[in-house]
Amino acid sequence: MYKIMLADDEGIVIDALTFIIEKNFGENCVIESAKTGRSVIELAERFRPDIAFMDIQMPGINGIEAMKEIRKSCYNTIFIVISAYDKFGYAQEAIGLGVLAYINKPIEKGVIVDVLQRAMGQVDREREKRSNDLMIREKLETVVPIIESGLIYSALFQENYAEETENYKRLLGIQEDYGYMMVIKCGDGQENGKLTNVVGASVRVQSSYCEIREIIKEYFDGIVGSMMANMIIVFVPQAKAEFDDEYEKRIEVIESARKMVRKLKSRIDAGFRVGIGSVKPLKEAGISYTEALNSFRCTNGSVAHVKDLPLGCDYEDNYPIETEKKLFAGVEAGNMEEAVAQASRFFGWMIDTYAENMMDIKLKVLEFVLWAERIGYESGGMVYHFRSRQDYLKTITELKNYEELRSWFLTKIQNVCRNVVKKKEETSTNIIVKAKEYINSHYRKDISLDEVSREVNISPYYFSKLFKEEAGQNFIEYVTGIRMERAKELLLQTDKSMKEICSEVGYADPNYFSRSFKKNVGVTPTEYKEKRG
Repeated sequence: MYKIMLADDEGIVIDALTFIIEKNFGENCVIESAKTGRSVIELAERFRPDIAFMDIQMPGINGIEAMKEIRKSCYNTIFIVISAYDKFGYAQEAIGLGVLAYINKPIEKGVIVDVLQRAMGQVDREREKRSNDLMIREKLETVVPIIESGLIYSALFQENYAEETENYKRLLGIQEDYGYMMVIKCGDGQENGKLTNVVGASVRVQSSYCEIREIIKEYFDGIVGSMMANMIIVFVPQAKAEFDDEYEKRIEVIESARKMVRKLKSRIDAGFRVGIGSVKPLKEAGISYTEALNSFRCTNGSVAHVKDLPLGCDYEDNYPIETEKKLFAGVEAGNMEEAVAQASRFFGWMIDTYAENMMDIKLKVLEFVLWAERIGYESGGMVYHFRSRQDYLKTITELKNYEELRSWFLTKIQNVCRNVVKKKEETSTNIIVKAKEYINSHYRKDISLDEVSREVNISPYYFSKLFKEEAGQNFIEYVTGIRMERAKELLLQTDKSMKEICSEVGYADPNYFSRSFKKNVGVTPTEYKEKRG
């Protein structure tokens, strides 16, 4: 159905257009008309036409001005200008308004029919485009929450962090590299600062997740995670520049959270509390999340911000906290070059700042070495020995100058990194060696990646990735290679039939074996045997 508006001060023109349209397009059109510029504008606002025939010369507001006004409220209306005057200036201005056609009076039936068909085709295309846009939007409404939950999961658990997080940021249009975590918890009510009946409330609130998500989005331009038990995690991206007015920003965030809690309580049958962490780089979002969780313990209020509470640790103004973080990140990754460089930089800061306090520097060095070794034990899978540090205190006490202390410090950091890398390599190598031994013993049967990964006691996904890294080829390629080599031996050294050889190297179908052999060796089994004699 097409809504068509006719605007002309001559009744005979309106009657003629109505007759032509009804005769050629029948019941597919609804037609309304007006004879003055003002009445046309009012009709358009009520009728919202798909197509409008507009006379330029009308009493009061002329057709050009009327079209300009109509365009404000009816953006998609298609205009067809009709006029008794062949004025180039009017035509140019009409074209500027996106007019489909400019028709001179007297009107011709064929011209009207042709131009209406073109206009209806354009209306159909616009409707299809709007329908497709709505369909895409509907799909996005389903997909976006999944993507947002994926970003939060990636940020918190750091799995394939760099690549995955950048992909999530691109999909969600996030430009910022900083932000804070907010944790929203629900329950039936509060007693002594704790939410009650969190299990029952979480089951009840699950059905209202979409509404809760919409309310959160009203107050925070953030990434909303899925509901986990009675908790929803929200990440709110921030520009680093917003650090400059940190106090004012914090007050604004707390007030928004309070308003959000009030609206949640009024719309959802549950009580809510909100914990808010500090602004961190995205890669440290886990720290902000921990702060948000810890904030619940220190206040009975509905909203708690970590900066308002006696939580965390502050450092003296010039303390090189970033250097410290990079040092231990290097240790955890087994990146000796990075860890040693940051350790050297930190040691240099201690000498420049506290050269006269040698014992304090020794204690800090000992603290860092013990901390690094703990990370090494946890990250590298090494075995802890209680007496492995029995000489540390004596050694560090007897060091007589900063050069000796610096050397001892950097050597210990190097050793930790070396052990982390070595242990990871040994573990990976041992796993793959064990896997290859199992494959070599069982290739005659229908062996699978799941079966081998179970044998070496790691997940199929991680085993597949590790196998390719260590063996230089994927699991299927390796098994196929083993089978092909054994098939070659049997073809040249025995008189067994093709069916027997096929079965002995792990294939149930001789035809499939023959195709696989040709694909991997370049010739069929028969050709291979004949050529090698």
